[in-house]
Amino acid sequence: MHLSNPKSKTLIPNSTLIIMDRTLLLSDELLLRILSKLPNSQQQRNSNSLVCKRWLNLQGRLVRTLRVLDWSFVLSGRLIIRFPNLNHVDLVPGSFTSSVYSSIVVSHRLVSMHVDSAWRIGVEKNLLPGETVDAGLKSLAGGCPNLRKLEVAGCSEAGISTIGAECVTLQELELQRCDDAVLGGVAGCENLQILKIVGCVRGFYESVVSDIGLTILAQGCRRLVKLELVGCEGSFDGVKAIGQCCVMLEELVIVDHRMDDGWLAGVSFCENLKTLRVQSCKVIDGSPGLEEHLGCCEALERVHLQKFQMRDRNGVGALFSVCRNAREIVLQDCWGLDDGTLSLAVVCRRVKLFYVEGCSLLTTEGLESVIEHWKELECLRVVSCKNIKDSDISPELATLFSTLKELKWRPDTKYLFPSDVGVSMGKKGGKFFKRS
Repeated sequence: MHLSNPKSKTLIPNSTLIIMDRTLLLSDELLLRILSKLPNSQQQRNSNSLVCKRWLNLQGRLVRTLRVLDWSFVLSGRLIIRFPNLNHVDLVPGSFTSSVYSSIVVSHRLVSMHVDSAWRIGVEKNLLPGETVDAGLKSLAGGCPNLRKLEVAGCSEAGISTIGAECVTLQELELQRCDDAVLGGVAGCENLQILKIVGCVRGFYESVVSDIGLTILAQGCRRLVKLELVGCEGSFDGVKAIGQCCVMLEELVIVDHRMDDGWLAGVSFCENLKTLRVQSCKVIDGSPGLEEHLGCCEALERVHLQKFQMRDRNGVGALFSVCRNAREIVLQDCWGLDDGTLSLAVVCRRVKLFYVEGCSLLTTEGLESVIEHWKELECLRVVSCKNIKDSDISPELATLFSTLKELKWRPDTKYLFPSDVGVSMGKKGGKFFKRS
């Protein structure tokens, strides 16, 4: 009598497996092509991954973008094993020590985390140690050589230098809690085109980015096309260095700056700059200097001013002088923007598009006194400016409206656009038309 091995009862012949799972007849390459044609939604990806281990591994190879919440996932090496073909990784959420057991969320436009009763505003212990972040970057660099976009907080010069050396295709980088020393490592990313530097975020962390760091950055990253500086210090020298070295720079974004007086004159050295955005600043430039020393951005096409104080007329006037060639001006939620302040924009003679929103001090008369000087104006958008009223529209302004290619007029929902202007009504409380 022959006894069979009891373990053999659990084995299934290959032919039986193929009958049970017809996808085993397909090669990995063919199955990858099929999976790539399916809808690219989170629900669909989760469903694919639950079919079997093979599908789980194949689905991971299709993932290109990932947001990491748990830093141990990076340190253990599971990240690059599970997702070997990543080209965009956001490590910022995982760079903070959030409390997984708390339902309290503290949010900022740049940072969001779960906190408990032990959390304190301005205490940087909520960030992972720099050595831990650097170790994660080393693991990531070794497994994702084709990385093109990276977002991280709290790394050191050594950590970002590893990324620069291993990920030569890196084109876009966001660094939170960045300082001058870290920018020394960023200078090694020679192919970098888009860079966002966050120095200080009130209540979360404070780091210093000064002229020293900006100069080092400018000398190393000469291919920059877009640069965003958030909570950074510096002065005329740092901005000038950026303009002189980064000759391909087309967009400069300044957010909540802490720069010394006179920095604005450095912008004119950005000879190929096309877009300037200034956001969430209490003051533009406390002492911009004489107008003849400010210079002008000859190639500038767009200037966007959002959510900041415009009560300092010297600074506002200097900004419009530097941007006098702009063809597009956007003003959104700018506190202190009254008729007198807006009148400083008449120096911009080439404006074709003007968009103003959330500026409650501006009146119809003040708006008219400025746009009548813009002979090339084609598009006008006025939204949520409560002191601009339909009843104050003069015949001259109505005539100007009729010459525009595009008009969006919704200053206040309590008023309707007058029917005698000669354009048809749109939504209640507003008017929009666009000529073909």
